[in-house]
Amino acid sequence: MSDRVDILCVTAHPDDAEISCAGTILRHVSQGRSVGLVELTSGELGTRGTPELRRAEAEASRVVIGAAFRYDLGLADGFFQADRASLITVITAIRRHRPQAILTNAMRDRHPDHGRGASLVAEAGFLSGLRKVITQFNGVDQEVWRPTTVLHAVQDRWIDPDLVIDISLFWEGKMEALRCFKSQFHDPASTEPLSPISRPDFLPFLEGRAREMGRLIGVEYGEGFTMERPLAIGDITSIG
Repeated sequence: MSDRVDILCVTAHPDDAEISCAGTILRHVSQGRSVGLVELTSGELGTRGTPELRRAEAEASRVVIGAAFRYDLGLADGFFQADRASLITVITAIRRHRPQAILTNAMRDRHPDHGRGASLVAEAGFLSGLRKVITQFNGVDQEVWRPTTVLHAVQDRWIDPDLVIDISLFWEGKMEALRCFKSQFHDPASTEPLSPISRPDFLPFLEGRAREMGRLIGVEYGEGFTMERPLAIGDITSIG
């Protein structure tokens, strides 16, 4: 595993990245950027599937997306908090991979893990730059690292975006990655309980959301993000 990446996507559950920002990841991979995927949990409380099945599905999606690696941090699905132990766990991952940018969950969403995860990752991103916060990986003290950018995806609930990424050329790739999670989305042959994302209208909803985001910037499909600080622009004539 090559540890350092340009972009680290840290989300609460397997499939969060695919739902919220797979098009953005695919776009940047196509531009030669390295991307790693990290989940806070294995999604063990999910209504459908098992952690083992979801991990296999996540790995299949990783291959489609072209991410360098994918693993989870072992936090408790549904119950993790931004306590010291959880923060240290996330800081260790950030310092290990030293990304310029982090993609993470929405600051508020239908699933409470998304908002908690977003806050946890953002706080860890800041603390990761403090030299008096000591962490180790494989028994070796880590160097401090603070990502330049933390972006929060828009997932289930609508949030006005601060920026939108054009994913028009990568929509089909996003859908291919989503289809890897067969246990989670609509399958007429499944006998498992219905969940909000396994309803037959969920993937059409995602397409409508992507079209709505795209419409904001005059393209076919888009993915929206919010930022915790203003976007730095050096040339206003380069704004798309």
